[in-house]
Amino acid sequence: MKKAKWMLVVLMICCLLVGCAEVGQTIKTSSSPVMDGIISKGELRVGVSGDMPPMNLLTKEDKLIGMDIDLAAMIAEAMGVRLNLQRIDFNRLLPALESGSIDMIVSNMTMTSDRNLRAAFVGPYFTSGKAFLTKRSSIAQAKGLPEINSPQFTFVALKGSTSESATQNDAIQMVIDDKADAMIADYPICLVAVYSNPAAGLLTVITPVTYEPIGLAVPKGDPHLLNWLGNFMNSLEKGGYMHDLKKKWFNQMAWLSQMK
Repeated sequence: MKKAKWMLVVLMICCLLVGCAEVGQTIKTSSSPVMDGIISKGELRVGVSGDMPPMNLLTKEDKLIGMDIDLAAMIAEAMGVRLNLQRIDFNRLLPALESGSIDMIVSNMTMTSDRNLRAAFVGPYFTSGKAFLTKRSSIAQAKGLPEINSPQFTFVALKGSTSESATQNDAIQMVIDDKADAMIADYPICLVAVYSNPAAGLLTVITPVTYEPIGLAVPKGDPHLLNWLGNFMNSLEKGGYMHDLKKKWFNQMAWLSQMK
């Protein structure tokens, strides 16, 4: 009888130990789940829209290129992992990040307060904003709104629609034909217009109206990934590599002939 009771006690202790071990395994989680996942899989999944030249664009061969793509490749190389680019519509990038489908967004994304509630950001690695497309140096060199807030100037702006590309072309042509003094649009759009019409005498400059800091978006809750990216981006900036990237994609037009 005593032996049976002893065996029962031993059995209960074993069950408790196993149970505790299982509980321990259940509650043990990584403090850097995204970074650990990237390293263990040997792959960095980056979301990009592919429709914001020269930050990111598709070539005629459906290959993703651009400043964002070069930056993503540098990050993956520094991590020692392969780069897995995923082309996703811009409005679906944050949901993809939140669901865990991608590890990072490198896609000309402005670091707004609303987006920052949904994701962590590192940056800015680029500063953008609304820009003027104009032939008038007085508008391009304006230091503030009072200098351009005049009835002598006529401005056109893009209106969102299903035929936005046609609207964009019409607005650009109005500036070229002197039917408007300037067009207000995102800086990359204005830049492409300048490069695409080299003989039109077009100028572009970011307006004093908006400030749009562009950053890298990553999932919340991974301090190691944020720390690593912050240090890495700082080294790129201090080493002059970001300057070289900006010069490659914004001061040269070799990519224009490749654009789809």
